[in-house]
Amino acid sequence: MSTEMPPTGKDPEVAAKLQILATEHWSLLATRALTYNESLSRVTIFLSILSGAVIALALVAQVSRFGPAFISIAIPLLSVVAFTGISTIGRLMQLNADDFRWVLGMNRLRRAYLDLHPELEPYFITGGYDDLAGALQTIGYPMASSKRVGSVLHTIQVLPGMLSVIVAAVVGAIVALAVLALGLPSFGIVLTSGAAFVIAMVWLTRWGRRGLRHPDPSLAPRFPSPPKANS
Repeated sequence: MSTEMPPTGKDPEVAAKLQILATEHWSLLATRALTYNESLSRVTIFLSILSGAVIALALVAQVSRFGPAFISIAIPLLSVVAFTGISTIGRLMQLNADDFRWVLGMNRLRRAYLDLHPELEPYFITGGYDDLAGALQTIGYPMASSKRVGSVLHTIQVLPGMLSVIVAAVVGAIVALAVLALGLPSFGIVLTSGAAFVIAMVWLTRWGRRGLRHPDPSLAPRFPSPPKANS
């Protein structure tokens, strides 16, 4: 009786493992696509609400000449826009965390592929490790810039950060209208609204950075990158 092991590709057990891994991989790809679609839909809904509010306020301003009627309509309307924006930012942060989870899941599956067929490693350009470095390699983010993840510059480049600037501007406009109703001079209005914008921007940025710097503990790396890959 021959004791030779069958080739890896012809081993029924290995073939079954590859089929299971491939099925899960396609499932994660589909789920990641759904995550992207929801992110874009949320942003589109918010921008549509913002555009509608601006158009409505422009029509009211033509009639009221920026008088008390305009202020009484603009403040509640812009407050709804700000609330929608904050809700959208929170949901986008959750979706980004979900996308990170799917990327790590695919990296773990890719690690399993390479464990079964290590000779294929030179042909993979995506990551095969489930730590931050591996995830960034799969996403296509420059490995040399991995230390910038969670920085202020990186935070305002992603979708939640971009919306944070818009929401902070809306908050500044609400405060400007409020102090205008109180009869403050132009210098006071500019100073107060600018301060409101800065405070809102700092709060939203800190919120976004906290989400980036404190990942889900359940995603602790099981297959971390070798030291050479992190250097």
